[in-house]
Amino acid sequence: MNYRALHERLARGDVLVLDGATGTELQRRGVPMHQQAWSATALLTHADTVRQLHADYIAAGADIVIADSFSTARHVLEPAGLGDRVAELNRAAMRLARQAADAADRPIWVAGSVSSFVPESDARNTPSEASLAASYREQADLLAEAGADFLMLEMMREPARARLAVRAAATTGLPLWVGFSTLMRRDGRTVRLRGPEDSSGRIDADETVPTLAEIFASIMAEGGVLAGIMHTEVEDTAVALDEVFRLWSGPVMVYPHSGGWANPNWQFSGVIAPAAFAAAAKGWVERGVQVVGGCCGIGPEHIRALARTLPKSLPLGARRAMVT
Repeated sequence: MNYRALHERLARGDVLVLDGATGTELQRRGVPMHQQAWSATALLTHADTVRQLHADYIAAGADIVIADSFSTARHVLEPAGLGDRVAELNRAAMRLARQAADAADRPIWVAGSVSSFVPESDARNTPSEASLAASYREQADLLAEAGADFLMLEMMREPARARLAVRAAATTGLPLWVGFSTLMRRDGRTVRLRGPEDSSGRIDADETVPTLAEIFASIMAEGGVLAGIMHTEVEDTAVALDEVFRLWSGPVMVYPHSGGWANPNWQFSGVIAPAAFAAAAKGWVERGVQVVGGCCGIGPEHIRALARTLPKSLPLGARRAMVT
């Protein structure tokens, strides 16, 4: 699908529905998650399930699906013993998403995911800056060549890694949407980046982790055309949006998570109900959020609720400037 048509929809103020989680929804359907490569191995073992998941999100009302490439970069696959399958897995992720999109009876756009994901949070698995830059460049090129309409920069939460990822993705010439993952500091007002989970799933609680405001402009300056909050608790999203609206005049997206993480599986206890999720999303749209979907724990029923509840366009007073 031509990105120009998506740009035109954004420019006229249309509200667009993004899909929900890929990895956690595959897990919920019985697909095992790999200890190091997480959902990447599903492309080899459960390709039909991956394709069907994309189709289910489209049937639920998603306008955009994100390919299952969140954890298919070389620096993730090599520690998992899959370094010789980088090209194969990235192409498979795009092919399966594109097949579902092409089978739809309306326009569907496919984003390639480039993320900050590394195998666990283990110093032994932390690649050098040079190897990370090469890994991101390789993955971005593969996704672009395989037909991504644009690239989704996901879980941007560590300044150096985020900058490398966005810079590498920008070399493809594709539009870049940048999703920041955040937490509230203890004061309940300051939005900081979401530190990495350790192998047990605990979040880095270091209060010295940079704030969103401290790194936002420099990351977006690498080439982002749309910014937003993702992989953030639903209840933290409104305050995080305050910062995005203060720092950014262009289009905004939101796709939060619900539940918790215990490597390598998502924990679905306490996941927000679809109706409550849609109600929260309606409030975000009223403030000017133009693209809404879900991350970990958010499934097709949540996306169906969004499609049924959200207005078709932004309120006139909430429309944002376009970035080209």
